[in-house]
Amino acid sequence: MIEPYYCKTENEQTLFRKDGFVKGWSIPQRGMEKQLPMEEVPPFLRTLLVTDGTVTKSLEAYFWEPVTVVPIDQGLRKAEYDVPWLKVSSGEDVLTREVKLQGANSHSVYATAFSIIRPKIIPAFFRQRLLRGEIGIGMLIRDSGMESYREVLEIGLERFPSFHYDENSNRIEKIKVLFRTYRIVLGGEAAILITERFPKALFE
Repeated sequence: MIEPYYCKTENEQTLFRKDGFVKGWSIPQRGMEKQLPMEEVPPFLRTLLVTDGTVTKSLEAYFWEPVTVVPIDQGLRKAEYDVPWLKVSSGEDVLTREVKLQGANSHSVYATAFSIIRPKIIPAFFRQRLLRGEIGIGMLIRDSGMESYREVLEIGLERFPSFHYDENSNRIEKIKVLFRTYRIVLGGEAAILITERFPKALFE
């Protein structure tokens, strides 16, 4: 899962680092020439893609139910190549974590999130709570009181295996998901890279 980030460069997509509106901008679709005009994206989903707030809290307010963070996979891995977006060098140890954000009552999976974390940058208490899978990264940062800010690096549309959102679906089937990748800076250093994927149909 780290592989897609090896080829990313710093200047790929910077439009939404400061602004929430860019006139005439369309979302690139991976593997396709056609793009999706931003104004055609459901309003709440469009907001999630460009803002830097805590996704879990926003989902709870919109769908009006508790949203739980369900761990899928996590582990310590070694980067085979540089990850420029996170200032990770080849051979450096990184912690990867994949979770789904699921409604506690409806059991709907509103999003999945894949994270790459630099263990040497984050404090020990933060790392321990993260490994226990207690809460989402955004809420963990907020509760810790650590100084941080986020930078949206990429927004896109792709087809993603549907079983991530519906365990009963065909494992070959793919659905349209809108995604954003952003970087969290802690204490002035790039610490965490997160890609969140939202099933488009669920927000329409």
